[in-house]
Amino acid sequence: MSTPCAHWSIEKHGGVTRAAEILGLSQSAVSHKIKRLETSLDCEILTRKANAPMFTTAGQDLLGYARRILGIHDEAVLSLSKRSLQGKIALGMTEDTTCTDLSRILGRFRRLYPEVSVRTRVRMSLVLQEQLSQGALDAAIIQVFQHEVRPADILLFRETLHWVKSRDLVLSSGKPVPFLSFDENCFYRRWGIDVGQDEDTVLETVFECSSAAGIIAGVTAGLGVALLSQRYLQPDMEIVDNKFPKPPDLAYVIRRARTLRNPALETLVREIEAEVKRYGTLQIAV
Repeated sequence: MSTPCAHWSIEKHGGVTRAAEILGLSQSAVSHKIKRLETSLDCEILTRKANAPMFTTAGQDLLGYARRILGIHDEAVLSLSKRSLQGKIALGMTEDTTCTDLSRILGRFRRLYPEVSVRTRVRMSLVLQEQLSQGALDAAIIQVFQHEVRPADILLFRETLHWVKSRDLVLSSGKPVPFLSFDENCFYRRWGIDVGQDEDTVLETVFECSSAAGIIAGVTAGLGVALLSQRYLQPDMEIVDNKFPKPPDLAYVIRRARTLRNPALETLVREIEAEVKRYGTLQIAV
């Protein structure tokens, strides 16, 4: 394992311990690589201080180079082993997956296989599932509840879902709960309303927005309660899972349409699978 890989993995997985687990190395081995790099550069990369950013300024600067080195390495290896490929792929993605590792992989795939046409549609997960069933898409990268993951799905990463509100918002007992939600095509909006009714909790939708940024702003302003995944939580938000039914965990998966296999699609899927196996998960940006 190269030092750039160790450096990048620490950032990607949130620490030396988790990075070592994903890379199949001991924690001391990863720490030694970082220490050796710091010695050769004559500067500190990790802060090693409580309640401080993981990386120093120099460490953050080096991260950019590490990402580029690993990206060029992966692309070089693939370019030497690739075969001629032509065809079309109709791919669906949710809005949040357009700014993730997946976008980097798609960009590399386009460079390696210029004869393959990839048409991408960005929609809500429920809409993409419907388009898959209609044959309008070859595959889609969607968000589902963990218990709804199918055997043929390719798991990319998992998330937890929470009920949240502003710390300043006071919920009155016996009154409808002001609910901030994504639009009607949001599957955990439907879950929240259905389960709330089963638990005698009345949710009154007071704010509806198709973007996470809008929901975050509404929660922060104290407009009501929302269901948000872990990565969207803000310091001034309060998790109130104890006041509502526990939400299921979430998963991001690649789901194929039930059609004849598309060689171009299968090549793309294998590249994504290879990244998952190498790094343990794919990350999503906020």
